[in-house]
Amino acid sequence: MPISSMTGFARASGERHGLFWQWEVKSVNGKALDVRVKLPPGFEALDLPARAALAASCRRGNLQVSLSVSGATGREILRLNREVLDQLVEAGEALRARIGGEALRADALLSIKGVVEVAEAEVDEAETGRRNAAMLKNFDEALTALAAARRAEGERLAAVVAAQVRRIATLAHAARLSPARSPEAIRARLAEQVSRLLETGAALDPDRLHQEAVLAATRADIQEELDRLDAHVEAANDLLASDEAVGRKFDFLAQEFNREANTLCSKAADRALSAIGLELKTVIDQLREQVQNIE
Repeated sequence: MPISSMTGFARASGERHGLFWQWEVKSVNGKALDVRVKLPPGFEALDLPARAALAASCRRGNLQVSLSVSGATGREILRLNREVLDQLVEAGEALRARIGGEALRADALLSIKGVVEVAEAEVDEAETGRRNAAMLKNFDEALTALAAARRAEGERLAAVVAAQVRRIATLAHAARLSPARSPEAIRARLAEQVSRLLETGAALDPDRLHQEAVLAATRADIQEELDRLDAHVEAANDLLASDEAVGRKFDFLAQEFNREANTLCSKAADRALSAIGLELKTVIDQLREQVQNIE
């Protein structure tokens, strides 16, 4: 399975017996899987199956699901209240016989509150089950489209991240080959520092001076940082080739990259090495932004 992004959008529509519906699924970045489902009244039974389908399809991300329904829901019917109507007709005819007037009109009677009632239709459990199955099948189509959108965005992300990892490897190699790391360059810097100390006229113990020089050279050595950067580059390439959801691992690895770059910058005693370290930090910051989008 190629790398997937956590960003995507999908829509799917369906129809059954005059009932029309449309699913919309939106996915954005998230540290875990956070699902929100918005359903119209009467379709609450779809909530748990929809959540289960999302959990099986996505590992991470904030997902918002909405269902809109129109047409014949079959949930309400009009019912004539004959008892109220008979009472109105009887009272109206009695009043007309007493004081006269026009005959009662049907449209006038039907407009009187209570004559026509809106009632809940009897629920056909079997048909409701078939309707829900059709809607959930359509929801699976929306999830398939969402997964395709996330994979397409993931392919773009993978290309960007791979280029950034290659750039980190190139910079680490440049730092490894830097003339500032040569024994001659290190001796020259230490000699210059010792010369400045001697110019102050301070009394310095030769043995202590030698120890301090060794410590200074050790503190300036960036071999371990370069080795770890190479190891992190290899790990990043393994994640790019993985079939699993690697977003969390990539996020942690980007932090490790940043830690080594910071240490390299703090140890750099040469302008060229400092420039490499700063560019490393810039590329790694860009990498950290990108991996936030990986599932």
